[in-house]
Amino acid sequence: MKLLNEIEEIKEDFVPEVERKELNIPNLTEREVVKHFLHLSQMNYGVDTGFYPLGSCTMKYNPKLLERVAKNEKVSFVHPLQDESTVQGCLEIMHKLERALCEITGMDAFSLQPCAGAHGELTGMLIAKAYFEEKGEERSQVIIPDSAHGTNPASAKMAGFEVIEIPSKEGKVDLKALKHALSNETAAFMLTNPNTLGIFENEILEIAKEVRKAGALLYYDGANLNAILGKARPGDMGFDIVHVNLHKTFATPHGGGGPGAGPVGVKSYLEKFLPIPRVIEKDGKYYFHYDEPSSIGMVSHFYGNFAVLLKAYAYILMKGKELKSVAEKAVLNANYLMEKLRKAGYHVPFYGRRMHEFVLSLANLREKGVRAIDVAKRLLDYGFHPPTIYFPLIVDEAFMIEPTEDESKETLDEFAEAMEKILHENVDLLKKAPHTMPVGRVNEALAIKQLILTWKEL
Repeated sequence: MKLLNEIEEIKEDFVPEVERKELNIPNLTEREVVKHFLHLSQMNYGVDTGFYPLGSCTMKYNPKLLERVAKNEKVSFVHPLQDESTVQGCLEIMHKLERALCEITGMDAFSLQPCAGAHGELTGMLIAKAYFEEKGEERSQVIIPDSAHGTNPASAKMAGFEVIEIPSKEGKVDLKALKHALSNETAAFMLTNPNTLGIFENEILEIAKEVRKAGALLYYDGANLNAILGKARPGDMGFDIVHVNLHKTFATPHGGGGPGAGPVGVKSYLEKFLPIPRVIEKDGKYYFHYDEPSSIGMVSHFYGNFAVLLKAYAYILMKGKELKSVAEKAVLNANYLMEKLRKAGYHVPFYGRRMHEFVLSLANLREKGVRAIDVAKRLLDYGFHPPTIYFPLIVDEAFMIEPTEDESKETLDEFAEAMEKILHENVDLLKKAPHTMPVGRVNEALAIKQLILTWKEL
């Protein structure tokens, strides 16, 4: 009571009665708040609400069983600094996931530390750098095809390499251009197979032979592993280093930018360069192994994104021998949808069979003033999330579609029907789309330059 009286006296001294006002604090009932946020949630769009054909992102369905596994208190309450003797179950999961990824990719060893695909790429490039430094070779260049994911050159550059880009030929690696670019300066050739056009690099064995002849390493960008899961292995194609996007191929949620995991696998001669600590098994017990002088060191703390690793391992166990059916259905869906759109009047560059995704070119629509972004915005009015647009860069007005293995024929038919209708719609209607969304077209260039991160900045 004495304290309250003192506060009142101080208030009287510093805030005269005449200047006191009611605080402008929002006064909402719980029901009003719940209604507001529920309404906002209904405006969200994700893999659980509709077709999400975002090319190169593998927006497949995320089984809810995986969430139940990750929320189990036996793993969710584990502290990363616990003694290894008290977290044997977690270490066993990590060790077995490493072995499963080795079997799937044809690699000899894995690190689960990288927390994203690009993080895995950077880790792979640092391994390549350490490998050549130990050999006493000053190799300063990394070659990429012009169809590469944008993170490839960025990761190579961050690792200190000069990036050399080579042109494609009919949508695939130009072997002649690759041979010309390879030299004793080449550290690695980074390649996605199938590539970003959804085309399988059928000369991969010859590519690997030429890269090896130059003394360089062949790096596999595992972004498109979903297309060959259980059917072919990067290690058998001649790749030395791979990264795998668990958040794509192995069905862990990643809408909105994360979380992710990009484990890196290597052949045996590169194993000693993997990040530490490694999880090893000895006499039925699991341990963290730090004693590796050649390691590039730690690339993330603790276990990496353990919940993502756990979900991916559960997905592999859940699919079992049927893992290869993932690739079969993904490829079937992509080719079925591509044919429907081609027959509807859309142009497919480098025509031929595709793997898990395909790219249309909408350049021919420019004649009537329509661009890829207009078609993408109009798809919103039909209730579909638009595909990736303007990538890969080698396709003019690119429209990149990846249906994944989980979509039904009915969904693919509905999407194809919407695309066919859009093809014949009024130009003005397309240019002003979307018409049914709460927000129209935003200034995307301004959004990059002037970020608004809080409500007060509006």
